[in-house]
Amino acid sequence: MDAAELRLLLSTEGLALLERTESELRDHTDPVREVSRLRAAGHDPRLVAAVLTQARLRRRAAAKFGEFATGMLFTEAGLEQATRLRVAAHHAGRMRQAGITSVADLGCGIGADSLAFATLGMRVTAVERDEVTAAIAMYNLSPWHASVVHGDAMETAVDAEASWFDPARRDDRRRLNDPSDWSPSLRAVFAHAAERPAGVKLAPGIDRSLLPDDAEQQWVTDGLETVEAVVWTGRLARPGIARSALVLGDDGAAELTGAISHPEPGALGAFLYEPAGAVIRAELIGALAEQLEAVAVSDGIAYLSGSMQVSTPLAQGFRIRETMPLDERGIARRMRELAIGDLEIKKRGADIDPAALRKRLKLRGDQRATLFLTRIGGRHRALLADRLVS
Repeated sequence: MDAAELRLLLSTEGLALLERTESELRDHTDPVREVSRLRAAGHDPRLVAAVLTQARLRRRAAAKFGEFATGMLFTEAGLEQATRLRVAAHHAGRMRQAGITSVADLGCGIGADSLAFATLGMRVTAVERDEVTAAIAMYNLSPWHASVVHGDAMETAVDAEASWFDPARRDDRRRLNDPSDWSPSLRAVFAHAAERPAGVKLAPGIDRSLLPDDAEQQWVTDGLETVEAVVWTGRLARPGIARSALVLGDDGAAELTGAISHPEPGALGAFLYEPAGAVIRAELIGALAEQLEAVAVSDGIAYLSGSMQVSTPLAQGFRIRETMPLDERGIARRMRELAIGDLEIKKRGADIDPAALRKRLKLRGDQRATLFLTRIGGRHRALLADRLVS
């Protein structure tokens, strides 16, 4: 979307047309027919394109923002990088717990984190270099106590107690893999964060060697998806905690802290545990194994096994039915014998495509199970298991 299209969209006619069109599309109207209808009604083709794009982005945004999505505007790149509402609420909670009353959101994108800061009563100044994105952030933040500045995040002076960074890691065409190409660059961000309390949101797969040792490093899983790594500096970093894994769910939050730890391999027990992605990324699997009184199923494999059934938000639990050789024909025969038609397939340490394997197994039956393809004691094996019900 360019500035001209955004001006059309933000007009009284444009916003009204967006609300009507969104309602029509919710009623399963064919988007192609909707384009024809709107153009036949005399609407500017550029406005029609902008309206239909926003209606589509709002539908996608519902997964991140829930009912808030229907009152927001988006860009493709901005929505992809935007923080989920529940995760942004966690960021804001960390700020408030540290006594922060004013935040500079430097590189705010569409304003997701700024929205969360503002809803907790903090004074927010959001800075965004891209003109269209800044205007969209201004629209999204208009109901809250927040101001948006169109400018460079590292050159705009903002009077605030703490800073928040979510460096842009893609442009309109591609993902940017080199941290020096991010906007702002990772080096510039960490230089700023060393001078003022800050939170820095990064992709969960960030190279850990790029992260400062004198800050708190936190990985976050939301539901079943690991969504980010955050570096907290200054008074936003909790004393004595260098690394943590946080799991957010409908029932609240669970956290694991400690030093890097890897569990020792041991004998397979009656239960299998798959650590949350945040625990794996934070390299705290050993600490989780201690909590579960479990061992690794094999050296270097992030599955744990134990003799006790334990319920924890930090891992998914399974009861092991049986083990078998990792042989496709044998697995297919066993699935037929057990009438398993609904099979979840997971793998670690096995070079197999689960989706392709599922097709080749030609599953039939009314039973359900989970199949793990992995190494047990250094040997490739298949484990048939059932999910534990919390």
